[in-house]
Amino acid sequence: MGKKLLLLLLLISISSYSQDGEKIPFSQAVQSNINEYIKKTETAFEFQNFKRAEFLFDSIINHVVKGSYLDNFEVNKRNGKRTQLHQFEKPMVLLTASSWCVPGIGEIPALNAIAKKYHKDIDFVVLFWDNKKKTRKASKEYSRNIHIVYVDEIDNKSDNIVKTMKHSFGIPTTFLIDENKRIIDIRRGVIHGYHEEFDVSYKGNYNSFLSGVSSLQDSLEDNEGMAIDKSKLPKEL
Repeated sequence: MGKKLLLLLLLISISSYSQDGEKIPFSQAVQSNINEYIKKTETAFEFQNFKRAEFLFDSIINHVVKGSYLDNFEVNKRNGKRTQLHQFEKPMVLLTASSWCVPGIGEIPALNAIAKKYHKDIDFVVLFWDNKKKTRKASKEYSRNIHIVYVDEIDNKSDNIVKTMKHSFGIPTTFLIDENKRIIDIRRGVIHGYHEEFDVSYKGNYNSFLSGVSSLQDSLEDNEGMAIDKSKLPKEL
């Protein structure tokens, strides 16, 4: 009964946003539903009901977040210069990160491999919630095909964005965003063990990023009504 009620509430919320084809910002879509989501998720984790927590995450993503549009806000490049997220014009794979969140041993190499193949068609962006010094140190292993940006909360002027993007779904989180800045999916990072072997970590992350690229290609095909040559897609490992 609780699951059905939550889904009903979420569906009512998102349908009220979609009237007249209005483009609903991600922050607005999340704010209207996040308190109930966090409350129920915390309860699920308290009782170690991980399936329930996963159900809640999938529900808010599928019925509230998908179809909303990425807010535009200022970020800093690795050299300290400012830019805006909407300056990235291609479809985007946006990963949130932090220096204290240690990635799986194969995560960065897998992302580098995917970005090498697809950086001409897709912007790969890693957004660190950190200051300049910590970001530069934590991002040394990323290739030049990946854009590194950061938001320092001390001088951040977009508190609303920090709340919704950083604190709503945790770190790491992957946002799949089409060329119109429409969010087509949000995914959690691949769970890894601290003693996980490189090959296992690399394969899991590679296939996860590849799936995201495929979703963006499907979205491009839907938007433009054109066929994508999927023979050029790298195969799963």
